[in-house]
Amino acid sequence: MGRASVAATGTSTWGRTEQQDFRSRVRGCLLGGAMGDALGAGVEFHSLPDIREAHGPDGITDLVPAYGLRGAITDDTQMTLFTVDGLIRAHVRRDTGAWHPPTDVHAAHLRWAATQRDWGPDERRENDGWLAREEWLYARRAPGNACLSGLGDARMGTLEQPKNPNSKGCGTVMRSAPFGLLVGWEPQLVFQLALECAAQTHGHPTGVLSAGAFAVIVHALARGDSLDAGVQQALAQLVNRPDHQETTDALKRALGAVRQGMPSPERVESLGEGWTAEEALAIGVYCALVAEDVRHGLLLAVNHGGDSDSTGSICGNLLGVQHGETALPPNWVTELEGRATMLELADDFAMEMTQGPALHSPAAPSASTGWLRRYPRG
Repeated sequence: MGRASVAATGTSTWGRTEQQDFRSRVRGCLLGGAMGDALGAGVEFHSLPDIREAHGPDGITDLVPAYGLRGAITDDTQMTLFTVDGLIRAHVRRDTGAWHPPTDVHAAHLRWAATQRDWGPDERRENDGWLAREEWLYARRAPGNACLSGLGDARMGTLEQPKNPNSKGCGTVMRSAPFGLLVGWEPQLVFQLALECAAQTHGHPTGVLSAGAFAVIVHALARGDSLDAGVQQALAQLVNRPDHQETTDALKRALGAVRQGMPSPERVESLGEGWTAEEALAIGVYCALVAEDVRHGLLLAVNHGGDSDSTGSICGNLLGVQHGETALPPNWVTELEGRATMLELADDFAMEMTQGPALHSPAAPSASTGWLRRYPRG
């Protein structure tokens, strides 16, 4: 998709081919991230020797059971889906003049937090929209403590007053790919939005900046740039920010590891374990850079001791948006928990980004009723 095809105002026309390409990239991003999440879910918290002992010298080579089923996703995918929901709601609310996307994303993440407390969607308000009524999302899959505590009350953390100011866990990065799908925005605005939304749960500069860097890399891929170019764009956004060095160094280590020889789990582990934001980002980026194909990259991203589901998710987001949904291994796609929901949400996001005015603008009231029921303005 040519970068000139969409303007930041969202008013440019999209050709049919461009719409199809964008939808494929959005689907690829969400499904790819969920696929990496599901692959890593069964070996999260396991050391590399333990993985090899349980699954053979090559580690896992296929989906393994987690939470009682193959293809189970974790909080990484759950929060990513609610991030998408929040971004759609933000664009729908734009018609009203109430334009503050961090507030809509925060509200969406509060809806996710409710799924971690409630038994099911029976008591959800109509204004919550359709995603919060998906019963399969009401499952606790090892959610991060900072995400839970950051969303434990209604106060929204900000860059000036963040929640959990000392936390730099990877919970900021693993949910931030959707910001990069805002292809009509300029990179610096994508970066800023990801920072503001990361501060809602994690306040350490590295946690915040790693989320922004990841969003910028996804953004470059969604606009048709290479992964190398995306990393360079992220480094350019980081360099002028205070306290950027830890995140910058992690990305440079990922680039350096590419030049050090054949990919291996040991080389992945040289970048860290993935529990912190900058380590998860570095591992996900490295595995995507050296991937021979999606399958190879994802298996490399999860066969290590550490936060395998998060590093798999980050790598999957990158490879999925880069290559589109048809590049994903079909046998893994068919087993993904919640696949139908992900496809529905991806298509809705693509439709909102490319045809939003026809769905809910004041000039098209007859078309708006169903869409506003799915994504209420309140």
